[in-house]
Order: sequence, then C-alpha cells, then structure tokens
Amino acid sequence: MTPERTGAWTVVMAYYNEADYLTATLRSLDAQTLKPFRLILVDNASSDGSAALARAEAAAMRDVEVIHLFAEQPGKIHALEVANPHITTEFVAFTDADTFYPPHYLATAQMAFVEGGARVAAVMATDVTDPADGPAALAKRRHNQRVSRLWPKQTHTGGYGQCFRAAAYVAAGGYAHHHWPYVLMDHEIMERVLRHGDAAYPYDLWCIPSPRRADRRRVRWTLAERLLYHFTPHAAKDWYFYRFLGPRLARRRLTHLNLREKTWIDA
Repeated sequence: MTPERTGAWTVVMAYYNEADYLTATLRSLDAQTLKPFRLILVDNASSDGSAALARAEAAAMRDVEVIHLFAEQPGKIHALEVANPHITTEFVAFTDADTFYPPHYLATAQMAFVEGGARVAAVMATDVTDPADGPAALAKRRHNQRVSRLWPKQTHTGGYGQCFRAAAYVAAGGYAHHHWPYVLMDHEIMERVLRHGDAAYPYDLWCIPSPRRADRRRVRWTLAERLLYHFTPHAAKDWYFYRFLGPRLARRRLTHLNLREKTWIDA
C-alpha cells in the first residue's frame, strides 16, 4: 500500500516471544471495519519464531500498510521508541500482542475523537473478559464509565487499550526511556498526554487481553501507592510520578524489563 493510502490511524504493536497469541491478535486487527490504516510491528528480539509468524500474517492483510521494525535493546519501552518516528497519522492506537480487538475497535475510537472534538487527547478501551457481552464484562464497562467521571485526569486501563490523538502524544514526548524506565508506563504516559487534553472512555470500546495478564505479581504497585495515585490531583501528578513513585520503583528494581518476564510460565 502506498503511504497516501495509510488512512487516519497508526496501530503500534511491540512483541517479544508471543508466537502463541500473535496470530489471533493480528487477525483481529485485520478484521477491522475501519481501513486503511498503518500497522507498525516491532520485534523486540524474539527467539520463538514470532517475527516470521508476524511477517506471514501481515502479508495476508488487506488495506493495511505494514511496517516491520526491530528493536535489539531489551524492553518494551525501547521497542515503542523505535516506532515513534513512524507515527505520522492523525491518531495512534497502542496494542498488545496477546489481546483480541473487536472489528469495530478503531471505528469506535475514531467516533469518540470526532464527537469529543479537539479537547479529547486520548480515547481508552476497557479490558473485559470473554464473553464480551457477559455479566462480568458489562459490569467492567459500566465501572470504567463511573470511575472515569470521578477521576477524569487519570488512566483506568492498560497499554493494550490506549488510543491517542497523535499530536498530543508527540507533544507529550511519547513513550520514552528517559521519561520513565519503570513499570506502570501506561499510567505515566497518560499523566503527560492529559496535559494536552482530556480522556474519553466510550462504553462500546473494549478489548479482551489474555487471561494470563491477571498475574501481575512482579510489576504491581502497592495498595498505598495506588490509592495515593487516585487521590493526587492532576496538578501534583509530576510530584507523584517523578519524586514519589519513580524512586520507590527504582529501589524495588521494578523497571520495564520486568514486563519481559513470563511469570505465567515460571509459576
């Protein structure tokens, strides 16, 4: 596909040893009703054949401009930094390699940006369990609607469900190791992006991460840290992240490299 037919969206996916999940995730993206779009796939030095699988799946996609990149330095933040120069569209969605995205995902996110106008810098998806129309999933979507109204300048979802107005993402500095080398990078990036606008949590924007993601023992903040995050006003979030939380995570050695650990395999 030629660059002028990229469309309004860039979808970024960094992956490391995701051969068991990559096919289903890429096929869910290929099934999007909103096309064309650009898909940036960043191999973070996989050793399980993920790169070959990604190229094979990408070759079968239609109306998707695929860019394959390689990030040799270990760590998701480094892989996302490699993708940053290629984000030239109006909107950008960050996705995970082990997550299902329904066919309406990009279309729903774009509608939220359009309806919210220039004030909306981020549109966030709710992570739900399968089935997506089951009681637990519907309750989670309602919950995110409530808490996003109570705390509008915070994030209530993970990096698998973040969509940004690209201008706001770039103005915020994007995912970058020098900004934040720790876990909870999906929360920190929102602190910077929300300086440039508001976040929206559409009820119909959802995705289904792998159940293995329930095991976050090695990347978790404490209850006290989480509560303080919620009750720290946005004007003081710089203090919270860079003077309070960052040093605490550094002492516990909770860097973004912990995200490479497959704790569900080790257990």
